[in-house]
Amino acid sequence: MEEWRRSLEPKIEEARAELRGVPVEELARRSGGRVVGGRLELVFLGAVYTLEPDGLTFRRPDGNPAHEEEEAMLLDYLRNADGAPPSGRWIGFRELPHGTFYFRAFQGYTGDELVRRLDSDGFRRAAERAGGRPIPLGDLGYEFRPLPLIPVAVVWWEGDEEFPPKASVLFDANSGRYLPTEGLAILGRLLCRKLIALAGD
Repeated sequence: MEEWRRSLEPKIEEARAELRGVPVEELARRSGGRVVGGRLELVFLGAVYTLEPDGLTFRRPDGNPAHEEEEAMLLDYLRNADGAPPSGRWIGFRELPHGTFYFRAFQGYTGDELVRRLDSDGFRRAAERAGGRPIPLGDLGYEFRPLPLIPVAVVWWEGDEEFPPKASVLFDANSGRYLPTEGLAILGRLLCRKLIALAGD
């Protein structure tokens, strides 16, 4: 784990170097964040993270530094953000660049994990607690905004005697403008982890 964290450091520093000197108001415009007291606030998985302008570091709502994984993803989001609105079209993970290669692993720790840990009532309860907006996909479908300009859908199919229940994570077609496939995979995993936690509260 420690080695993996260290591997993120060059990526984090590279993003900081690109963002240094960009006015906080411009970062807010591009990313869908807002400026409060001269600092950028970004809603991430329902919680407000604050970008400290001096070191370009994110702080969690409790004031502690963001975890390395969060830091790398949020800085990547800011670096790529161009203010483009969501397209309104859903795509599967396979349709992302290199998504076909990583799909099995992604499905294993997102949709498959939801089905292993929850039933449809638990999924519905968790999705509503997480602020999901019902959408007409599958037997149960909800849209989330884990980051301001990246809508993510989680869709549940009940299954029957022939087919077991299934859940899938979908992304807005413009998501790749904001995060690379690796970052979107992390975003999907963190969202599913949050849903599992909320179902048990």
